[in-house]
Parts: sequence; C-alpha cells; structure tokens
Amino acid sequence: MDQILDEVERRRGISAALVYPFMRSLMESPFPAPGKTIKVKTFLPGAGNEVIELRRPMDSRLEHVDFECLFKCLSVRQIIRIFASLLLERRVIFVADKLSTLSSCSHAVVALLYPFSWQHTFIPVLPSSMIDIVCCPTPFLVGLLSSSLPKLKELPVEEALMVNLGSDRFIRQMDDEDTLLPRKLQAALEQALERKNELINQDSDSDSDDECNTLNGLVSEVFIRFFVETVGHYSLFLTQNEKGDRAFQREAFRKSVASKSIRRFLEVFMESQMFAGFIQDRELRKCRAKGLFEQRVEQYLEELPDTEQSGVNKFLRGLGNKMKFLHKKN
Repeated sequence: MDQILDEVERRRGISAALVYPFMRSLMESPFPAPGKTIKVKTFLPGAGNEVIELRRPMDSRLEHVDFECLFKCLSVRQIIRIFASLLLERRVIFVADKLSTLSSCSHAVVALLYPFSWQHTFIPVLPSSMIDIVCCPTPFLVGLLSSSLPKLKELPVEEALMVNLGSDRFIRQMDDEDTLLPRKLQAALEQALERKNELINQDSDSDSDDECNTLNGLVSEVFIRFFVETVGHYSLFLTQNEKGDRAFQREAFRKSVASKSIRRFLEVFMESQMFAGFIQDRELRKCRAKGLFEQRVEQYLEELPDTEQSGVNKFLRGLGNKMKFLHKKN
C-alpha cells in the first residue's frame, strides 16, 4: 500500500494528470494471491516505460502492515506510549510530510492491537478540508500532512496525543502515557522491542518458520504476548447455559488475576468498545475462535501451573514456540 502511495506522490509531483493512468493500470492488473507478485506497466515522462513490482504478503493479517516504517519514525518508548493511548481509546493524531508515512504508521499501530480491533474513527490520511474532525469529542486515529499543522494548532482540539512522525516527538500529550500499562509488562515490551534485531538474527538460525524471522513476525508476537498475559485466561470465564448461549463472567475474570497492576489496567480496558466487541464476538460464536492469538493462549494456559517465572523473563520466554532460543538466553 505504501509503495502505491509513493508512486502516486511521485506522479502528482510532476502533474496530477499522471495519477489517473497509473491507477487505471493498477486496477486492470489481477489481484495477486498471498505471497505472489504482480507487475504493473506504467509510463512516466522523462523515465519512459516502467514496470513496478507489487508483492502481496503471505500473512493476510499483516497484509497492509509495515512495522519497519513505524520503527524508523518512532522510538520504542514512543510506540509503547501510543499503543497504550489507543488501548484506552484516546484521540491520536499523526503528523508527517508524506502520505505513505501517514498510511504505513497508522495501519501499523492499529495492527499492534490484534486480537482487538479499533472501533472508532480511523482516517490514515485526513484531507485538510476535513481537519475539523479533530475537534470531535469521541476517540479517533487520524493522520495529517505537515502542511496542515499550523491550522491544527489553531483549532480547539480536546485532549489528544499529537505525534510528529518526522521528529519522534509529541506535539501535545496527556503526560500520563507512561503509567497506563502494567509496569512489568511495559518493561517486558520495551526490552523485547529494543532487542528486536538481535532476536530476529538469532531466530533466523533456528528451526522456526520464516514468518518469525521478520520484523513484522517478531513485533506481532511481542504484542500478542502482552495480550496473552493480560487477557489470555478469558475463555475460562465464558460459561454456557442450558440453551447453549455463552455469557462472559466479567468480575470473576478480572478478580482472577493475581497482579494488582494488571487488575487495575483491566478495570479501565474492560470498559473499552474494543474489549466489548472482542468478548461479544466470542459469546456469539458457535465454535471456538481460531487464529494465532488463540494458539498462543492455548500454550499459555498449559504454562499456568508453572509459577517459577515472573516479570520480564517470563514474558520473553513466553513469546511462543517459534522463538525457542529465548529459553536459552534468559
């Protein structure tokens, strides 16, 4: 997706008339199967005929996700602060010079929320003519080009996290972003992400599949582990009545957690539409959900009797069977 936006910007920089032929050529091309590549032929004045290769990722869940762009623009600490703000369904505004940067970073932070889904306004690239949307009192995640920044600063925006993707700085913040997540899990997130290159390189020598040898695969596993540690026991509190209807035991679920900081986090997170949508989906399903999160939850529930590990080391060791080298490292 970001590659397409880069090509659109490249053409628009020469002449807006060049955008339509490129998009038409793109739309006439067959949609590639997962893992396959298509070639799009285009013409550009000065460059002549060009062939652009577009590859569709194997994992459809991460199909439009580019974590590399996110980590190029932002430090690990800033990414975790943004993640925490989105989890609690706050208002977040990204500002960048390029359309592709806004699009890539917006889709990447939303992907960090898996297995949950962002339930509110999501506009990766907000046209300047619609900038008044940022005055909305409800949660949103929007992206604005840097040229709109002067106008943004003049608007009566309610409490929001404003992020400059070009300088790794917050233009405006709430000042409590470091206190939103459980302390030990936040430290574990930071350590795993700071070591991401080391972990990817070591895992490339192991027997795990190619998916985990990539930045996308590793980052996805790290954040899935966060949710496994906080809500991985949810299925134990889905009860079924005589009619076969499922119901979630909210209070029993929250109180079953031994960690006070995780219980405090859950008190807030369980009020979100994200959590409500996740539980409702599980209550209405006729059969158990299947996916990477459920696989990791199953492994986690098997580990529960083992109380020897705790904190950061437990988090790192629990990243999943695909990262067996972590058992040796810590």
